Amino acid sequence: MKAFAYLPDGTAGWVEKERPHPSGYDAVIRPLLVAPCTSDVHNVAIGCLQPNRVLGHEGLGEIVEVGDLVRDFRVGDVVVVPPVTPDWRTVPSQLGAHQHCAGLITGQKLSNSEDGLMAEYALIRDIDANAARIPDGVTLEGAVLAADMLSTGLYGAELAEVQPGDTVVVMGIGPVGLMAVAGARLRGAGRIIAIGSRPKCVELARLYGATDIVNYKEGDVERQVHLLTDKQGADCSICAGGGPEALGQAAAMVRWGGTVGNVNYFTTYGDLPLNNVRFGFGMGNKTIRGGECPGGRARMERLLRLLQYGRVDPTPLITHRFTGLDQVEDAFRLMEKKPPALVKTMVAL
Repeated sequence: MKAFAYLPDGTAGWVEKERPHPSGYDAVIRPLLVAPCTSDVHNVAIGCLQPNRVLGHEGLGEIVEVGDLVRDFRVGDVVVVPPVTPDWRTVPSQLGAHQHCAGLITGQKLSNSEDGLMAEYALIRDIDANAARIPDGVTLEGAVLAADMLSTGLYGAELAEVQPGDTVVVMGIGPVGLMAVAGARLRGAGRIIAIGSRPKCVELARLYGATDIVNYKEGDVERQVHLLTDKQGADCSICAGGGPEALGQAAAMVRWGGTVGNVNYFTTYGDLPLNNVRFGFGMGNKTIRGGECPGGRARMERLLRLLQYGRVDPTPLITHRFTGLDQVEDAFRLMEKKPPALVKTMVAL
């Protein structure tokens, strides 16, 4: 089968691989829709993948074959698969850390330790626990975006413990940050301050509930938020983008006793700076939580209900659409270049 993969020379390109076949609890799907992610781009750039590893962890497809122990799904079902497809039978999973079922970030197996979705066929582990049918009224594009972008952005709001009426800062308004804005609104935030500069992202941030926009090109963002909040700081912040300094900034912008939720993927091997004064010399009662969004069928079904009943629509994130497996490369290259009008690409196979 044809697949788009990480190549031995450290780039991304096409390979031929044998079609997978399932056994036990697993199934094989024929991908129908995939979305290249900035995480795919980052993983290729830093060279952390095995050669010929198929890329892609955002997508859905039609089941074409199931293992002999699969109970709830059958051939012909169209299912969406979250990026995190862990081994639910490990001790870390039973302790509530399924994202790290066999070590750090090992729950996100697609395109990391196992072949991903940018191919003619893909193996999905333990499909009864790791996939969800798409309910009536939910588009295929919406389901794909719910699986990662919405899930991750909402998880940022969950980590930040956004409460009704809170003032929330969202750092970085790419697709995940935009869904963090939507997630903060879903959890009842009163004021949502979005930090970003690209016009399309600013437009979408307002669509999803941002009440204020802070442009980092117009001055120090910590100072701007300080003044916007009457020098009190926000109740909580969500770090969904930026470089190594972003986490410290997110911590500096919350009040004493505030909470930071981080879903930003830092690719540095160095330290993440934290301003000790703004952290209250360790005595500011500020909480910092960071993590990868949960996986699993139960969470996926809950997220799809948000779309089904009109609570949120992630499809405005899509700014570029492609058709055909061959176009996966063009969509991926666009994500590498990140032109100003780009938010998210989608490829119908």
